[in-house]
Amino acid sequence: MTQTVFALLIAVMACVPVAYAADPLPYRVEIASVGDSDMDATLSATSDLRSLRGSAPVSSFGLIARARSDVDRLTTALESFGYYRCAVTIKINGIMLNNAALADALSALPKDGDAQVAIGFTLGPLYHLGSIDIDGDLPDAIRSTLGLSTGQPAVAAAVLAGGSRMLGALQERGYAFATVDSPVAYEAADSPVLDLRFHVVMGPKVNIGAIHIEGLQRVHESLLRARLLLRTGDPYSPSAIEQARRDLLGLSVFSQVSLAIGNAVDDSGGVPITFKLRERLRHVIAVNAAYSSDLGGSGGVTWTDRNVFGNAEQLSIAASLINFGGSNTRGVGYDTTAKFLMPDFGRRDQSLQFAVGALKQSLQAYDQTARTTSVTLTRKISSVWSASVGGATTDDQIIQNATTRNYTLFAVPMNLNYDSTNLASPLEDPRHGMRGSLSLTPTLALGHPNATFIISLIKVAGYFDMDHLLPSAPGRTVLAARVLAGLAEGAGEYSLPPDQRFYAGGSGTIRGYGYQLVGPRFPAGQPAAGTPIGGTAITAASVELRQRFGINFGAAVFMDAGQVSASLKSLTDEFRIGAGAGLRYYTPIGPIRFDVAVPTHRRSGDNAFEIYIGLGQSF
Repeated sequence: MTQTVFALLIAVMACVPVAYAADPLPYRVEIASVGDSDMDATLSATSDLRSLRGSAPVSSFGLIARARSDVDRLTTALESFGYYRCAVTIKINGIMLNNAALADALSALPKDGDAQVAIGFTLGPLYHLGSIDIDGDLPDAIRSTLGLSTGQPAVAAAVLAGGSRMLGALQERGYAFATVDSPVAYEAADSPVLDLRFHVVMGPKVNIGAIHIEGLQRVHESLLRARLLLRTGDPYSPSAIEQARRDLLGLSVFSQVSLAIGNAVDDSGGVPITFKLRERLRHVIAVNAAYSSDLGGSGGVTWTDRNVFGNAEQLSIAASLINFGGSNTRGVGYDTTAKFLMPDFGRRDQSLQFAVGALKQSLQAYDQTARTTSVTLTRKISSVWSASVGGATTDDQIIQNATTRNYTLFAVPMNLNYDSTNLASPLEDPRHGMRGSLSLTPTLALGHPNATFIISLIKVAGYFDMDHLLPSAPGRTVLAARVLAGLAEGAGEYSLPPDQRFYAGGSGTIRGYGYQLVGPRFPAGQPAAGTPIGGTAITAASVELRQRFGINFGAAVFMDAGQVSASLKSLTDEFRIGAGAGLRYYTPIGPIRFDVAVPTHRRSGDNAFEIYIGLGQSF
């Protein structure tokens, strides 16, 4: 009889459909707000339930374990903000984690059901700092660097940062082996107050010891020794050591420069410093391409030898084909250059560059075939200022308005540059700071007619991070603005060689208008009627709002305005405005740019819109 009943039970169970929870178990997470955006962001980033939900699926038992781990993680995060009596509550489908029925409830979920995870917080009182004691014989100037005061919130990050500042101040004053232990906190018995005690050991005051250089293969050590401002016997200073590391990395022949700092004094009585270097590949080939609807497509290749003779000399040979099918071009051209750069020429932070080139282009304004040579001496004045002076010659053949003229130009270009963006490459995306340049180029042009003139040009661009004005993370929303003004003095509009005149229109000045199409044009009845003449003065300005989305994408809206004329005075008839928008895809070497712009005042020959594609921001 018992066997019969048991068999019937098995048969009934086999016929009843049973729903089992999915493995892995999908779930959703809701994290309550504590009323502070910084804390909310930290809690969300701390939670494994939130960050691992999509990338690391778990079973029902794994979900419970992950939630229990989150209680500890989130409690630690709240304590770091000064809430040491906080509580973290996590419920799954409304059931507390410590409820024995939770595992069975999750196992009973249907396979297509999601578990609902709710995380809540009870902050408790905010703790503040009480007494702050420093155990050690320290000068008052060092004590003040702690930067903590009685009554401020007991935020862990601020307390630890104070200890780091005090240790940094000691090391900057030559106490290389100083120690600042993590503070010991004492909780007051009757109030939410923490008393702190720091234990500090200054150790001996030391100097820089022997300086060693490791890892060199082709680069000459004498170059590095001459470049280093750090010397054995100098007072020990972490900032001076780091600046020396950056100086070596700035030679562009090393992919990595790391430091090994001794933990005891050497025979010289100082701390030994070792620079460990990894040289970059000596030869590199780079390919470039760009497109705009006015100038058409271009593409080329550059071969570079980064270390020709062992002193970081750089030889670059570049060749490009330009003007494939542009609306403002009349044929394919070429642009070739060869440059030889000698760093630290004559003195530190001074370079000498020799260059030769050949250019052929057929534009609406003129046809040009040119051969150029130049030598340029550049000196870095400070971290943001540099200056250069040089000499240049150009053999030019220009065809404009059905007239062919040959010129030989002798110029002495002088430049003063400012850059506070702190970027290693001009292709990188500037998010703050300014760039500016002032150039003066006295020129003697031998041709028909001969002319002597000076071309001056000033450019200023500023980049403003909007994170302080908008609910945006740093670097996500940037307002960029640019102005430029140029003037050619000593020669009239027609006596100035056509390629030395100013033109506007295109990606470099006023987007929306074709390349060189802003400004005066030849009148009707002449062979080149309607084509640009060029001018002796230019003014232009741009403003652009850049917004990033996610990790790699972004967008921009912009407006450009300006004019070309025979003076810097504003002329209503010649002033032009272009506006547009674009997309950005951010890569490790800079953003890829796609812009579309329209002219606000179309004349004959102007397109309804222009397209620009390139690497790097427009300015």
